[in-house]
Amino acid sequence: MNDTRTRYSGPIKQAGIHPHSLVEQGFASDEALAAVLDRYPAGLFDINLYDYDEAGQVSLRTGARGRLNGAELLSAIQQGRLWVNLREVETGWPELWAAAMAEFRKVQGAYPGLQAVKNAGQLILSSPKARVPYHFDAAGVVLFHLRGRKRIFVYPGDEAHLAEADMEQVVSRQTTEELPYSLAFEADAQVMDLEPGQALTWPIYAPHRVENLDRFCVSLSMDFQTWPSRFRNGALYTNAVLRSRGAQPRMTDRMAPPELAARWAASLALKRVGGLKSRIAHFERDFEPEIGAADGAGALRA
Repeated sequence: MNDTRTRYSGPIKQAGIHPHSLVEQGFASDEALAAVLDRYPAGLFDINLYDYDEAGQVSLRTGARGRLNGAELLSAIQQGRLWVNLREVETGWPELWAAAMAEFRKVQGAYPGLQAVKNAGQLILSSPKARVPYHFDAAGVVLFHLRGRKRIFVYPGDEAHLAEADMEQVVSRQTTEELPYSLAFEADAQVMDLEPGQALTWPIYAPHRVENLDRFCVSLSMDFQTWPSRFRNGALYTNAVLRSRGAQPRMTDRMAPPELAARWAASLALKRVGGLKSRIAHFERDFEPEIGAADGAGALRA
């Protein structure tokens, strides 16, 4: 996939793989992972189960951290069908974050003109048969893979695959990151298998989905914002507010940088006054991890 297939041009023109050294530094061992699971703040856990129908449409169940210790939780993830996301690695595991930022700077150097102004990370531990549905990230991403094998499908960022009205809903937190999906999209996918010690980049906003290849997987997903992405995200938020009030705002790919910057400034004011309240602040959690339970998901205990 190249720059001509996305509306949001930037320094990263197509998906590419880069080496990294996080595996050799010991961050993906059972011992290291069990220890970090023991101490990671429960409020920073996202524990999900995705189910798919024959048309590839997804339904989501969310779980609670539960009472397992770190080694037990790791075992439940390795045996089940769970997708566990540890948010804010920069505070939850600062040693990993420092090492990952050093690797990020190497990747950033491969793309002239790429200048991140903000980074954030999430450590993803996922079961051998876990799959992540078709979605997009409202940021640039470097996916540092540490353990197992993943297959990543990256799609064009045009209106057919990534409608701006859907982007507005995600950026304004009216919906989660999952996007409307059709099996016909598969004809347009760039498919890559990722091994430990490899990091994947793709054009900003490009829709993608992920399948584990029958192995427990560990990855660090590092989001980064640039000033152009900040401006566009702000414009998308402002457009979402306008659309919610019956307007028909212009698409952001038709806006020059000064207009994007003005809409970003407007988004700051709109957020201060509660322009749109988040609809995804709270999920109904209906399971917790359990060793030996179907999919690794046991009954939610009081």
